[in-house]
Amino acid sequence: MRTPEQVKWDYVQEWLKKAEQDLRASKVLEKADQKDIEVIAFHCQQSVEKFIKAVLVYKQIEFSKTHDIELIRTLLKPSAPELAGQLSIADWLSPKAVEYRYPGLYTEISPEEAGQLMSCVEEVRRIVLEYLAQYHNPAVSE
Repeated sequence: MRTPEQVKWDYVQEWLKKAEQDLRASKVLEKADQKDIEVIAFHCQQSVEKFIKAVLVYKQIEFSKTHDIELIRTLLKPSAPELAGQLSIADWLSPKAVEYRYPGLYTEISPEEAGQLMSCVEEVRRIVLEYLAQYHNPAVSE
């Protein structure tokens, strides 16, 4: 029988898997055609959102169905203030979740901003995985 801690870790892994899928999608699109930058931005935002939600699941902090990165990130402040601060680098991605899914609701992404998308996601990924590694016990995930 699996312990509650093992079940929790499985759920964290599911969120991480989804985050990685969005990151992979954005990388594939980036290689395929730079004209799809809005779609890349959407997947970058989704990846960051899911990486942060994986930590919230680990910390057992409830969150609503929202794409607001700043909002979900600040839920970490009481229990992990340093982590919440580190993840603030991704707050600017929030609008990419909704605005870029529909025509006419967004402003074009500048070449400067486009260059920052992937590096932001990669940095959030690094921060989150490093944070979770501090707590991960291989026996828990088996």
